Amino acid sequence: MKKSTFVKTLLSTSLILVAGNSFADGFKRFSVSAGWLHVMPQGKANPFNINTAVANGQKATVGEVSPDGFLNSLDPNATIKEGDKEANLKETVSSLLNSPFGSLILNKETGNVSAKNTGTATLNGLDAWQAGGTGLEADDVDTLGLMFNYYINDNVSLQMIAGLPPKVDINGKGEIVAPMSGTAFPGGLAGSLFPELALKQDIPITNLGNKSKAATVRAWTPAIEAQYQFGKSGVNKFRPYVGAGLMYSHFSNIKLNGQVRDDLIAAGHMIQNISDDQAGAALDGKTSSANPFVKVKTTDAIAPIVSVGATYDFTENWYAVASVSYAKLNNQAKIDVIDANTGKRLIHSTTKVDIDPLITYLGVGYRF
Repeated sequence: MKKSTFVKTLLSTSLILVAGNSFADGFKRFSVSAGWLHVMPQGKANPFNINTAVANGQKATVGEVSPDGFLNSLDPNATIKEGDKEANLKETVSSLLNSPFGSLILNKETGNVSAKNTGTATLNGLDAWQAGGTGLEADDVDTLGLMFNYYINDNVSLQMIAGLPPKVDINGKGEIVAPMSGTAFPGGLAGSLFPELALKQDIPITNLGNKSKAATVRAWTPAIEAQYQFGKSGVNKFRPYVGAGLMYSHFSNIKLNGQVRDDLIAAGHMIQNISDDQAGAALDGKTSSANPFVKVKTTDAIAPIVSVGATYDFTENWYAVASVSYAKLNNQAKIDVIDANTGKRLIHSTTKVDIDPLITYLGVGYRF
């Protein structure tokens, strides 16, 4: 036999043996399935951590301010001596403003406390704080799920889990308030009557809890797993499996609730007014010299994922599949209020978003 003929015969025999062994193994190398993917986040809200451009102990000119804005900024628990007795500071100042002497303290044209009487203030608490009882939570969502498997052998496979990226509602928790405190040093007649005034006010920023949702995002969460499937192809129609791997998450098309956005823009004006020595305008919620806009972003994350499931064969090629997966997934949301005129960051807030999804899947697949 010639050498070339021998080689050809050997190669042909080898191919026949390989093909025969492949068929003898009784399993398909690839499979794909599509079906219903239901995602149930299990994580709980974490409080926002907030910083602003107002330094702790920052001094600011108050300027003209409405009587309500002036009174609301006073410490409701502070007292003042009236003769031999202690009187509530806020009630005493309110009585003064409503007395005949009030006309000497108020601007006759506007009805506000005049700038010469408001003087200056030293402000604390606005530089950094944690808003307890607040946070963000992802809502349940349904989407089309896709699973691709490559079988290393009849029991071990690599699986790619994906799906149509769903739009996820993000629910808000709690009310965010700015814990302002400090001391005011009035001028004019007010200063002669009250050299110092204790300030303390929780200034409302936005209520996340009374909105139907705080934001919406598009979620991209592909995962890859190594799986072990019990039983044997062609013998067991029902074959349970277990798997473990990694999930990657990315969120796009983030849209903040319009009212929340407006509230944050108003808070940006408040911070800029204080920086502009217009603390009274800040207390009255007036617009400032800034042009604030809100920027929202989330960090990408990689998380471990584990699964249990099973397949049931209808035919050699067609099968049904069901699974339950859990991923220990969290990321960080960042919300900034920035002055478009200067690029200055007026407010910076962050919160950890624990998603921790429990994922159920029910689909139909094909092996080839």
